[in-house]
Amino acid sequence: MNEELQSTNEELETSKEELQSVNEELATVNAELQTKVVDLSRANNDMNNLLAGTGIATVFVDRQLRILRFTPSATQIINLIPSDVGRPVGHTVSNLSNYNNLPADAQAVLNTLIPKELEVQTTECKWFAMRIQPYRTLDDIIEGVVISFVDITELRKAREALQENEALRRLAVVVRDAHDAITVQNLQGQILTWNPAAERMYGWSEKEALAMNIRDRIPENQVANEMAIMRQLASAKVLEPYRTERLTKNGESVAVWLTATILVNTEGQTYAVATTERV
Repeated sequence: MNEELQSTNEELETSKEELQSVNEELATVNAELQTKVVDLSRANNDMNNLLAGTGIATVFVDRQLRILRFTPSATQIINLIPSDVGRPVGHTVSNLSNYNNLPADAQAVLNTLIPKELEVQTTECKWFAMRIQPYRTLDDIIEGVVISFVDITELRKAREALQENEALRRLAVVVRDAHDAITVQNLQGQILTWNPAAERMYGWSEKEALAMNIRDRIPENQVANEMAIMRQLASAKVLEPYRTERLTKNGESVAVWLTATILVNTEGQTYAVATTERV
């Protein structure tokens, strides 16, 4: 019995050593997992701070187009709250004024794996470059799509200003080289543009004309009629050429054919009147 008990004790001692060895291995594995959890948490925090710091609005959705997560700036474009995680992206309300095809476009990217880009505008008149692209894992598995919005409002303004300047430059060339007198005056009648043909036709230099009002060029007996015609122009946008009179620098009255057109800004507001005058 003593021998059997001694043998059992030896087996128990061996099992104890084995258990101790397993515990040590588990402790090592647990320490490694803890390190990986810390590293993963740090990487996740870095990613969240990176996305928030760049200001790029980003929405992640899964293959069923359900929202997985989103950056804070995305809430300015799509009305998102934390409880929206898990909801289909198509069930949310966006602040986009010229685009409502997000679910269909996201599904198309999932089907074709071809990114889609377009410019969209919010109800606050801000412009964003929207990009929808597949969400790929490290194993190259498609798990959904990433929808990002980059603010390009200032870029759009600069582009429009460049286009407007180019249009004005071309217009200036046309006005300069035209054989007809071309003038532009604001809504108060102040002359803003006076081309070389107008100098030749009426005698005033550009510098002199820019200090004048349109009333200075209209014979006194024609003023009431001309003001009535200008009021018609506000609704007609463009008037058919009509016969009228204009004064020259030496006081003579010249009969001319005049065509008048209103000029509008990018908001559609009238800011000036352009006239073409021909003897």
